[in-house]
Amino acid sequence: MTIKETIHGTVAVVSLRGNLMGEPDTDNLRDKIYGLLQEDFKKIVVDMKGVRWVSSSGLGTLIAALTSVKNKGGDLRLANITDKVESLFAITQLVKVFKTYESVDRAVSSFK
Repeated sequence: MTIKETIHGTVAVVSLRGNLMGEPDTDNLRDKIYGLLQEDFKKIVVDMKGVRWVSSSGLGTLIAALTSVKNKGGDLRLANITDKVESLFAITQLVKVFKTYESVDRAVSSFK
């Protein structure tokens, strides 16, 4: 999995490509989110456009990231979720936990 970071003003966008299946990918994502929090970014968008599949440990990492960001007074939002991953979010009821957007631009704009 590759992880790319871009900054849009006060919003950090983390773009993922590949499968979020377990270590080392989940560790790398966790480290990226925690690094952004240490740099005082509290508005984070995770771009899921390139993610084909998410395992249970991947879901756990996303939930832990959301919790960490909220504990710092911020929010984490998801963009560009594929149909396959969206069905997984529906089954696990995570659609009620995460704010999701059809594009990065909309997710970034939702923070304003």
